[in-house]
Amino acid sequence: MKKEINGLNINYLCEGSGPPVLLLHGWGANITLFRGIVDLLKSSYTVLAPDLPGFGESDEPPAPWCVDDYVDFVLDFLKDFPTEKLIVLGHSFGGRVIIKLASRETPFTLEKVILVDAAGVKPKKTLRQKIRQRLFKIGKRLLSLRLVKKLFPNALENLRKRSGSADYNAASPLMRQTLVRVVNEDLCDLMPNVTCPALLIWGVNDDATPLADGQTMERLMPEAALVKIENAGHYSFLEQPALVQRILASFLNVK
Repeated sequence: MKKEINGLNINYLCEGSGPPVLLLHGWGANITLFRGIVDLLKSSYTVLAPDLPGFGESDEPPAPWCVDDYVDFVLDFLKDFPTEKLIVLGHSFGGRVIIKLASRETPFTLEKVILVDAAGVKPKKTLRQKIRQRLFKIGKRLLSLRLVKKLFPNALENLRKRSGSADYNAASPLMRQTLVRVVNEDLCDLMPNVTCPALLIWGVNDDATPLADGQTMERLMPEAALVKIENAGHYSFLEQPALVQRILASFLNVK
């Protein structure tokens, strides 16, 4: 399905009937990854899931966004749906948006929150990472000089590819700027604002948002409970779908 929100063409799904559940995908992903969860929930809930701007079949934002811009988008997206009470589920980057959402005044009550391998805890950089980041900034300045760009037109892009993460390298120039804004924000101070029951589902082998992040969230969120998924990494809901879906069905009373 398609709808226009503030000039952006947005792809989304709306399936099932009952109280609303909003699904927010991770960075570089899209709503297709939620197919198993949608099929589980739609017998008891109205499942809403947008491709966030810059991902899937939705337009990119008009300028580099931060997490708050994505929260604004979610609030605008929900205006067309009856949402006095809302359940939200977010994977990875979607979790960032939910943590920020829980800190806003909203026209609905957050009834339950589900965070799956969620982002929001800013990792501490090692000395090696700090040195590498400093060298990248120096190299970027040098390779951005007009004469150097003329003599070596591909050098700056090659430096970005060698220095950037897989997410950074796969993104468009605008979404790269968005990624930098997003990952440099630590949301730990906002986590106590998630006061409703919160289910944290985490792959034990997650190396993108490690299990320690989930343990931090469990400590900071008043009503949070952490469930560890063995033999799973950052995409625990895809790597152990049957187990994760049983956990979700129990938490959400799916018939």
